[in-house]
Formats: sequence, C-alpha cells, structure tokens
Amino acid sequence: MSDNPVDINPGANGGATPLLASATAAETRVPRGLAVAIEDFFLPDEARLDERTRIALAQLLRALIDTIEADIREQGAQILSGRGESRLAASVLRTEAGVFERLFLSGLLRDSALMAELIARVRQDALAAALPMNAPEDPRRPSLVNRFVQDPDRARAGGAMAVLVAESRRRAGPDVAQLTYTDLPAELHHRLVWWVSAALRERIGDMADGALPVLDRALSDAAQRSLAAYDEGGRLEAAAMRFAAAIDAPVGELPQLLVEALGDRRIVLFIALFAHALGVGYPLAREIVLDSTADRLWLGLRALDLGRATIAQIGFALCEADPRRDVERFADRLDSIVAIPVEDARAAIAPLRLDPDYRAAMLALAGTRAA
Repeated sequence: MSDNPVDINPGANGGATPLLASATAAETRVPRGLAVAIEDFFLPDEARLDERTRIALAQLLRALIDTIEADIREQGAQILSGRGESRLAASVLRTEAGVFERLFLSGLLRDSALMAELIARVRQDALAAALPMNAPEDPRRPSLVNRFVQDPDRARAGGAMAVLVAESRRRAGPDVAQLTYTDLPAELHHRLVWWVSAALRERIGDMADGALPVLDRALSDAAQRSLAAYDEGGRLEAAAMRFAAAIDAPVGELPQLLVEALGDRRIVLFIALFAHALGVGYPLAREIVLDSTADRLWLGLRALDLGRATIAQIGFALCEADPRRDVERFADRLDSIVAIPVEDARAAIAPLRLDPDYRAAMLALAGTRAA
C-alpha cells in the first residue's frame, strides 16, 4: 500500500499543466481588469453608456455580424459547389462556431467610425420609441408619410414610399436573430464584410486540407458578390433625405412638418427635414439632435426662423423621450432661446454648413494646438 493515499499519475500531471498555465495567466489579467474598472469608475456620467444602450448596441452589433456571415457562407458555399468543391462547401456551411466572438476579442470592432454610427443608430431608435405619440386633430387624416404617398408629385410620392419600405426593413431590428440588410453606410458595410470574410477563413482554414488557396478565392469572390449587391441608397436615412429634398418644405410649412414627424415617432424623418432645411448632412444633423445638451439644436431651429410654439413642442417632446434631458432647464431657457435673433443664429451655425472633411480637418488641427 502506498504511503501517499493520493496517487500522482501522468493523467493528473497532465491535468495540472493547463491549470498552472491558467493561474499564471490570471496574474496578468488582474492588473488589466483593475485598470479597466478604474477607467470606468472615473468616466463622467455623460460619457457612460446606460445599460439599455449597451444591451441594444451589443444586440445590433451581433446581428450585423451574423447577417454578413450568413451571406458570405451562403455565397461561398455556392461558389465552391459550382467549382466541384462539395466537401469544402459543406465545411463553409457548418455554422456551429460563428465569428462574432473572434472579431469582438480581436479589437477590430473598436473602430471609431463604426461605433459612432452604431451608437447613434441605437440612440436614434430608442428616442423614436420613447417619443410621445400625438393623436392628429382629425383622426381620419393619414400620417405624414402616408399622406405624401398619395401626392400627385411623383418625386414626393416615390420618396414617401421609399421611406415606408426602408422603415419596414429597419423594423426587423436587432431583436430578431438575423437582419435582412445591415443598413450601414457603404464604407462601414464594406469594412465588416472583409473582416467577416477574414475571420471565416481563419475559422474554416484548418478544414481546407491543402485547399486553402481554393477557399481564399471562394471567400474573396463571395465578399465581392455581397458588396456588389449592397445598395447604400436603400438605407432608411438615405431614403428620408431624398424624401426631405423632394418635399423641400417652404418656410411656412416646415414647422408643422417637423412637429408632425416627431408626433408620428419618425425621428429619422425629423432629422432629415432638419438637415435639409439647415443645409447639412444627415450624420451632423443626427449628432445635433441626439446631443442632450441641445445648444446647437436650439441655434439651428432659430436659424430656420422657428417660433416659440414650435421650439417648445420640439423641446418638450425630446425631453419626454430622453431621460438625459432636463425638462425644467429647457423650460427656464425657452425665453432665452427664442430671444436669439435669427441672423445671429445663422452666423453661429454657418461653420456647420462647411464641407464635412474640411470641418474635420479644422477640428483635427485645432486639437493639435490644444495638445
């Protein structure tokens, strides 16, 4: 009988090795985790994402990656099957291990342009869902977009229909397992397609058994097919901007259209109408509208010569929908906002109308001076 009641066998030693390695790795994770916790603790409240936004952002990001991955897998399998590579095609279609976690941990998804777009989209959708629904004075009167579908002007009618189609596609939303369309700006969509293709190559490469060049060609061709089929003009934001341009609201009609768009909970249309009237692009107008401090929004509304009643309706609706906004502070500031002369407001927002790349260069240069 052994003096030691616990037998140390090779199997036990083999099990101890990964445990020791894990314990060693933990030594490096502790300070890194502490640094992240400290950074999070000292973030100002206005910079921190609330829990609902974080959850919605994670759902949207995963849905986008999964949608692109499904498309690349399907296209790649079709290409491989057509080239007589049925075994490799079957490997491409095996979806038990997706690429989202790999891309998430890689750090590629920390791309500032991608995150800016997705955070804005999540906040925009949340704002739309929380806006108070205003019943029309005449219950028989169709909503703003539906009314324009029947417009005799073909550009207006077509623009309204395009908005309805884009809204329907967007409403599939990240709460379902897979989207049918990423609805991203083309540059960001292209970036994700190539990242997903590269991650799939890494995932499937071990199963290629010497046919890696064949797999590479198929995945590259699949990505090209996906990109060729993508129409940035079908995005909801693009459709709303075309519709706003088709309406080209006169000064006398703009206030009612803005208020009605908010009452219909069509925040994208509100932003598009605001952007077109102000003469700026959609991304900047969205940034202005979503900014909870709203200083640029009030200047923009005054630059459009909107009166007290319209600004009050817009301001109170946004305050009710966005918990970051202080309704009492807005009420206290309303008189000061309306007192801003229209010409002064136009002069103040004039830099916003400059070319976006020019403005970005100016801001970048100003940042180096401050540093």
